[in-house]
Amino acid sequence: HMRALGVAPDEISMNTFVRILKNSGRYSDALVLFNNWCIGRFDVEFLHLEYRAVDLHGPMQFLIDDVFHGKLDSAGALGIQKVPWKPKLVETYNTMIDLYGKAGRHKNAMDMFVDMLAYQVMPDICTFNTMIYGFGSCGSVKEAEALLANMVVRGITPDIRTYNVMMMLFASMGDAEGVLKYYHQIGRIGLCADAVSYRIVLQVLCERKLVREAEDVIEGIIKSGTSIHEQSMPVVMKMYIDQGLLDKANAFFERHCRGEEVSSKNFAAIMDAFADRCLWEEAEHIFHCDRGIGGKREIVEYNVMVKAYGLARKYDRVISLLENMKGSGISPDECTYNSLIQMFSAGGFPHRAKKLLHKMKDTGFKPVCETYSAVMRAYSLNSLASEAIDLYSEMKASGVEPNVVVYGLLINMFVETGQVEKALHYSNLMEESGITPNHIVLTSVIKAYSKINCWKEAQDLYTRMRNMDGGPDIIASNTMLNLYAKLGMVIEAKAIFDNLRRNYQGDDVSYIIMIFLYKNMGLLNESIKIAHELDNSGLLSDCAAYNAVMACYVAKGNLRECAELVQKMVENNTFPDASTFQMIFSAVNKINISSEEVLQLESAYSDGRSSAKHAILAFLFSMAGMHAAALNICEQLSRPELTIDPCAYNVAFKVYASCGEVDKAFSLFMRMHALGLKPDTVTCIDLSTCYGISGMSEGMRRISGLLAYRNSEFSKSLHKALVSYRETGSNDLAAQLVTNGMLR
Repeated sequence: HMRALGVAPDEISMNTFVRILKNSGRYSDALVLFNNWCIGRFDVEFLHLEYRAVDLHGPMQFLIDDVFHGKLDSAGALGIQKVPWKPKLVETYNTMIDLYGKAGRHKNAMDMFVDMLAYQVMPDICTFNTMIYGFGSCGSVKEAEALLANMVVRGITPDIRTYNVMMMLFASMGDAEGVLKYYHQIGRIGLCADAVSYRIVLQVLCERKLVREAEDVIEGIIKSGTSIHEQSMPVVMKMYIDQGLLDKANAFFERHCRGEEVSSKNFAAIMDAFADRCLWEEAEHIFHCDRGIGGKREIVEYNVMVKAYGLARKYDRVISLLENMKGSGISPDECTYNSLIQMFSAGGFPHRAKKLLHKMKDTGFKPVCETYSAVMRAYSLNSLASEAIDLYSEMKASGVEPNVVVYGLLINMFVETGQVEKALHYSNLMEESGITPNHIVLTSVIKAYSKINCWKEAQDLYTRMRNMDGGPDIIASNTMLNLYAKLGMVIEAKAIFDNLRRNYQGDDVSYIIMIFLYKNMGLLNESIKIAHELDNSGLLSDCAAYNAVMACYVAKGNLRECAELVQKMVENNTFPDASTFQMIFSAVNKINISSEEVLQLESAYSDGRSSAKHAILAFLFSMAGMHAAALNICEQLSRPELTIDPCAYNVAFKVYASCGEVDKAFSLFMRMHALGLKPDTVTCIDLSTCYGISGMSEGMRRISGLLAYRNSEFSKSLHKALVSYRETGSNDLAAQLVTNGMLR
């Protein structure tokens, strides 16, 4: 209307027009309008403005009459011409600086600021705040701080918005120290923090889990007579919950989070913080808490509770939740169905998940590929191949194209169930549909080829993975190693293994495969070398890895290394399994020791006697010369409150004898006697050593009397006791033993 009347807009009018376009996000149009005005041209045709229906009897009547009843001519059709000029009002510069900043044209914003100074238009606090915000939003910290300093030099006192902008800048960078620096300056210069200040600083402190500092801010908010901002409530609650401070979380909720002003969205955010920690009861308490008059639960809260019950595997409670939802007149949305489907799929209930999928479709929602893949994953994990394929077909029939995840699930499922041909079929389908396989899919296909010993095809895929970003993952590499090991392809396996070692990518499985490959190929020295590497690598984490190393040490016949490995195993809280104990028996049988002692331990282990395992470990440590470790186990077994088997007593006697702790051996023997346990041959062998060390001739005679009828096996074991007697000067007893035929 102005243009049609030939009225040129002044700077105030133009600033208003530009600001309206800026606030509408029409940055380019705002710039064209402003630049045209600066050269004296007022053209609005390019804006494609639409007239809205107005009240014909209202204050806009004169505009309608002029426009539609021909009272205006076309004199201004080409735009009103004026002499070019520059803006003179600070408000105009502020609008243009903000416009350039929001459009991401920060250089133009700075040029506008420089022009402003050149034309002697003094910037005000709004100018600096806008400039600081513009540079801050693009991460230009130094420029923002320089502008703040320039602002102070020019005698313009920063206001609370200035400090809020600086705090937002550092918060966006995750710089808690920067945020706190400007937050503390607010009070020092006599300003009062506002709701925005508190919200920014609480967000940063809570994310950094700085509980005490956050509580100081909360106390300051309360002292200022204001309340915690609604958006800060979930943030504070999450901090307490993540730190395990549930009492503080509950106290904060009761004090600050009650009332109508808290939205359902923020209640849901608080519940979600509990749900993530599987604290479903606490989430449920928030869900059922009183909201006050007019407070309503929205669908988002129900969706979070579905998540909470799902993570805690409380599937039965979901039924009552859905009934509550129905009674409240709230219908499930797409998120509800997706959450339920994900919950039942992850919980191992694929059939229930599929029923919900069909109900979701019947309700009018269109499940996406991720929803189908969740159910297919559940079928895959339960080896329900036909159901997974049916769902795949249903998915395609619904117009939802499978992605790489879906194909990966199918391929891996068929590989794991030994249906290699079907796995390769879906691999071909995927590539034919134009989907590029990722590392996971290629690894599954390599596994498929490995199962049928097609090393060439697997090798081609592995080479393909090496040309991809990140290269082959460890699973693919180990699969290739295992394939080469099965086929005895030492050179090829060594090439992959050496590459893994160079890049520090090998895991315990890689080493185990190479250990057994070399061992099976008769390359024992190489096998032992790799075993030593694994032993010292820090990768030993389970029995399989320890046993692989131990197998090499047993083959080498090094009892000490076996014992040290078992000790490390126990110290790392990995208790030996059946294979470990069998190798221990193999190791001790290779040394010069009474077979009756080993047979007794083997029998006790086979019978599952309570103290047999610990006794075997003590025996191993003792035979390997690791007396401190053996003694430690015996001290535990000898506690009065424990009941141990005869074989454990015998091992303890042996350990105490080898350590020179004969008093403890005799004390334990008295305890054994008090319990009515009869000494056997092994008991006598070990006690004879104790008597021999102590030079106790009477005890030795008693033992010789007990075993006068025993065979030569005992004589060998008694030889050490005789030596001990000779060392203590008891030659008469030694001679008597020979005379009695105890030593042959």
